[in-house]
Amino acid sequence: MADYDNRLVRGAASGVASVDAGLRAHMLRVYNYMVGALALTGAVAWLTANSPLMAVLYRQVATSGGVALQPTIPGYIVLFAPLALIFFLSFRIASMSYSAAQTTFWVYAALVGASLASIFAAYTAASIASTFFVTAATFGVMSLWGYTTGRDLTGFGSFLMMGVFGIIIAMVVNMFFHSAAVNFLVSILGVLIFTGLTAYDTQKIKNYYYAGDNGEMAGKKAIMGALSLYLDFLNIFLFLLRFMGNRR
Repeated sequence: MADYDNRLVRGAASGVASVDAGLRAHMLRVYNYMVGALALTGAVAWLTANSPLMAVLYRQVATSGGVALQPTIPGYIVLFAPLALIFFLSFRIASMSYSAAQTTFWVYAALVGASLASIFAAYTAASIASTFFVTAATFGVMSLWGYTTGRDLTGFGSFLMMGVFGIIIAMVVNMFFHSAAVNFLVSILGVLIFTGLTAYDTQKIKNYYYAGDNGEMAGKKAIMGALSLYLDFLNIFLFLLRFMGNRR
């Protein structure tokens, strides 16, 4: 009887270890996708900013504060194309092949890079680099907490998602009023909200893994998880850049 109990305990421990190893492999896959997408975005942004394509996407206009960059018609297309791809990927991921989902993900990251080329014209390279490293540290801490905490973050995430809609509305309204105070408040809230969403999304990726699925569906789940974390990282970076970025 004792031998049977010992075998049962060892079997249960082996099952837990197998699940943990599978989870680690899944999370590594997610982070690899995310880091690859960030690298692609950064490379495309830098190459676009330092090529004739920059003049195709943006034109210089005189403003009361000096000279500013304004998107051209192709620039607006590149600016809004990533949003269209997010909706496409979100609604079609279940019916898409794994290779098609991968291709869409990489195209999305490249288009985001082209749309962000203007930050290299607006901010110094040193301030962009320092903001990136602060973002990476913040993201890493919150993602680790989301991975290890035993607290259910579902309600926390729902509250933060309402905050995302709130800052989007505030940013749209402020396009007409140009209030520095509103812009400052939105920047602070943006950093806080997407920092919190990093933990929530990390835990959500874990929960989706435990829900099962193998093969192509597991791969597509990794892509969607990477997209969520990529957006969290990118938004933290962009909102922090408003504080830490030194303009040219």
